[in-house]
Amino acid sequence: MMTLEQLKNMAGVICPMYVVADPAGRIISAGPTLKKLRPQLNWEGRRFFRVFDLSRPRSVRSMEDLVKTSGSKLHLQFRDGPQTGLKGVCTPLPDGQGVFVNLSFGISVLEAVRDYDLTSADFSPTDLTIEMLYLVEAKSAAMEASRQLNTRLQGAKIAAEEQAFTDTLTGLKNRRAMDHVLGRLINSGREFALMHLDLDFFKQVNDTMGHAAGDAVLQQAARIMVDCTRQSDTVARVGGDEFVLILEGVLDTARLAAIAKRLIQRLEEPVPFGALTCRISASAGTTLSTWQKVPDAQQLLNQADLALYAAKRAGRAQHFFYRAGMEKEDLNSSGEAALRQAAAPDPAA
Repeated sequence: MMTLEQLKNMAGVICPMYVVADPAGRIISAGPTLKKLRPQLNWEGRRFFRVFDLSRPRSVRSMEDLVKTSGSKLHLQFRDGPQTGLKGVCTPLPDGQGVFVNLSFGISVLEAVRDYDLTSADFSPTDLTIEMLYLVEAKSAAMEASRQLNTRLQGAKIAAEEQAFTDTLTGLKNRRAMDHVLGRLINSGREFALMHLDLDFFKQVNDTMGHAAGDAVLQQAARIMVDCTRQSDTVARVGGDEFVLILEGVLDTARLAAIAKRLIQRLEEPVPFGALTCRISASAGTTLSTWQKVPDAQQLLNQADLALYAAKRAGRAQHFFYRAGMEKEDLNSSGEAALRQAAAPDPAA
């Protein structure tokens, strides 16, 4: 006949969450996993009903009642916290020596594994929990790999979008980004100023000093424009030496004139390039979204462009605001220029 000691040794391997209690209800032995749940508890000698609280069957109040439930499912939990829910089944030991209760976590096994830092070694090798833990572990690994992949993809997407909206030479926004910002502001009903700025004498720098010098001038101009505007403003390079500044919420013409004046002054500062010195200036034209009943991006750009070229015709290094009638002035100016060109003697004649 198997001794109690042999039973405990065998049970520790096959069902490591067992409890053996004597007829008086005192715990004789407990499985290694069960002891891991309450490592500070001196299990041997503790009363079964002082450690566990049976919720079902409700009629169980003593060891005699517990013996009568042999083969039936038990619902119980620890009396102290954390009150982990347990499932169990009991069977009486031979010759009235007490009861053997085998316990498990039931559907709360994942919470138990997390709360008590359990591993596959804490369960019977044939327990389905082992397979479930492997599945959970595999799922966790897959989810982590998926999360990392998504993070990399998101980073690549952000980098690609940033590159698609960035002028590579100056680091400013490009025309596509400007169109996006204008559309967003107009659709949201937010008010803004739009300034079109063009560098004066830039072609002369390119022609006499080379494109590398021109690139240095453009990069310095970009730094100045960023320095003279807010972080929330948009500065975009929309052409070779053309820039658009979008200043959200700035509608005070005096403030806008001061910004333009500072930009022009700063852009007139000499730009060193090796042993050479590059000199340029700038002209600018500004319009406000509030000057149109229903703001239209193309019309706003056209108005700022008209104001810009009015500033150039006035002698460059100036800033003009758009005003009604500039369209006719621009047409007249273009017509006069065409007539002058037609009247000029043919150098080949």
